[in-house]
Amino acid sequence: MSEAIKLFENRRSIYAIGNELPISEEEVTALIKAAVKASPSSFNSQTSRVVILMDDAHQKLWNIVEKTLEPLTPEEAFPNTQAKLASFAAGKGTILFFEDMDVVRSLQEQFALYAENFPIWSDQSAGIAQHSVWVALAEANIGANLQHYNPIIDEEVAATWNIPANWKLTGQMPFGSIESSAAPKDFMDDADRFMVIK
Repeated sequence: MSEAIKLFENRRSIYAIGNELPISEEEVTALIKAAVKASPSSFNSQTSRVVILMDDAHQKLWNIVEKTLEPLTPEEAFPNTQAKLASFAAGKGTILFFEDMDVVRSLQEQFALYAENFPIWSDQSAGIAQHSVWVALAEANIGANLQHYNPIIDEEVAATWNIPANWKLTGQMPFGSIESSAAPKDFMDDADRFMVIK
């Protein structure tokens, strides 16, 4: 099996994370930047933007999510929601992934024939960048999972950290020490998923 496939298989959703890191904060930051830079995007548009929240800023994000969700969640279900959010807050940091919609709109204007595709390609670029970062963190023995509390937290996140109005939030990745490994993963039958045509 190739080394790349081993890396992909090592990337799992780790929900039991702690606030320690096996490498320095500076090394984690450099790793995240390198992974995003190495991720492809349509027309080399480089639409992905990233905000890395550590320590107090990371805690503040999950406080924002909890405060936002409380009035939207049935009272009897909220303790479970709080427990889930606490598991994310237990980490060291959170990566906020954004897409720069000014770049997307500019490409739509420049290449009108493909205008309707650029938001789709932007979403694909976002997913690739998130996967790249996730794999890189896993290789460094850092646990992570990917959440999507956007768009309900977008406004407060933007106001709290002065996020440019043209940046669209696409995902939140809490990360930290691996406190418990992921459970074994089941896969559907290959015959239901793949076709080889000659």
